[in-house]
Amino acid sequence: MVELKDIDRKIVFELFQNSKQSDRHLGKKLGVSQATITRRRKMLEKELIESYTFVPKWEKLGYELMVITFAKIRPIVATKGKYQDVRERALKWLMNQPNIIMAAASRGMGMDAFNIAVFKNYADYDEWFRKFRLEMGDLADDIQSVLVNLRGKEVLKPLHFKYLSETEKSFY
Repeated sequence: MVELKDIDRKIVFELFQNSKQSDRHLGKKLGVSQATITRRRKMLEKELIESYTFVPKWEKLGYELMVITFAKIRPIVATKGKYQDVRERALKWLMNQPNIIMAAASRGMGMDAFNIAVFKNYADYDEWFRKFRLEMGDLADDIQSVLVNLRGKEVLKPLHFKYLSETEKSFY
């Protein structure tokens, strides 16, 4: 990856706040030409920006639950001889779960992996969890989930990347 310049960081954090901004608007805001923004954004799209998307109001789309599921992988399946086959099986399963919005290996709390998923309701989550245990349960010693009610009054700070732009403004 190319080394990011100061203007690149500024562009990225402005895009965190609003990815729909035009190059012209960004140029005015950051005090550089539209051509500079266009050239730098093109490089960022190649090197750094995975995609442009939006963060929905989950409850307005009918999703009630965001669930973080942690798994402790059985030591026997994490051995050198089995690791690649297990990884490929897990990746194939994960890619067929459209409600999972992120999954990764993790460290801490005695767990090795996690995923974040959204569900329309508890019944959908319960069915997904049942299938998860049936299809992937042989790989895990322990599976724990944390359920977040997206419709409740306890969502104190909704999931959004715009918050990152505020913390990073100290860079410029």
